[in-house]
Amino acid sequence: QVQLVESGGGLVQAGGSLRLSCAVSGRIFGTYAMGWFRQAPGKERAFVAAIRWSGGTTYYADSVKGRFTVSRDNANNMVYLQMNSLKPQDTAVYYCAASALGHGYDYNYWGQGTQVTASS
Repeated sequence: QVQLVESGGGLVQAGGSLRLSCAVSGRIFGTYAMGWFRQAPGKERAFVAAIRWSGGTTYYADSVKGRFTVSRDNANNMVYLQMNSLKPQDTAVYYCAASALGHGYDYNYWGQGTQVTASS
C-alpha cells in the first residue's frame, strides 16, 4: 500500500510561484511513476506532470511545459512540483498520484489534494 500526502498549495498572484510537495510512504519500486493531476471547478481531472521513480524521466502536459518542473527525492521519498509563472487558469485542486506500472498506465494511489489559486 502506498500513501501520498500533498502540501504547499495556497493563494498567489498571477505570475507568481508555488512549490507543491508530496510525501510518499509505502514500498515504491523503480517501475513506479509519480504524477501530478489537477481538477478545476466544473472540469474533469487532468494530467499535469509525471516523473519515473527510477531514472527520472519526466512528462508534462503542453499547458505547463516551460513553467512547471516535476522532481523527486528518492532518499526522502518526496515528489515536488515547482510551478512558475502561474496563471489564473492554473487554479485547481492538485493531486499527487502513483502508478505502479509507470506513466501511461492507471494511477493506483491518490493523495487528498491541495488547493492552488492564482489570482488575476
